[in-house]
Amino acid sequence: MSPKSRSRQRQSVPSWVSEGARIFDPLEDRQGIVQFIGEWENPTTRTVVANAVFARPEGGGREWIVQDPRRLERG
Repeated sequence: MSPKSRSRQRQSVPSWVSEGARIFDPLEDRQGIVQFIGEWENPTTRTVVANAVFARPEGGGREWIVQDPRRLERG
């Protein structure tokens, strides 16, 4: 039985963005701290994103996945 082939996507992440970086996500109008950069599978489309950026508000709160890391600004 062969595994199902999944669509893969690779996002461009600015070189200054790394775990622990303070960011401003203009698409979400939110500031936060990068928690993780890595592979993520979108549960709706089943597309695997190779460089997904996960962020959380400083001090805690609900984590979000940055839609377009190229648009991130330093927070």
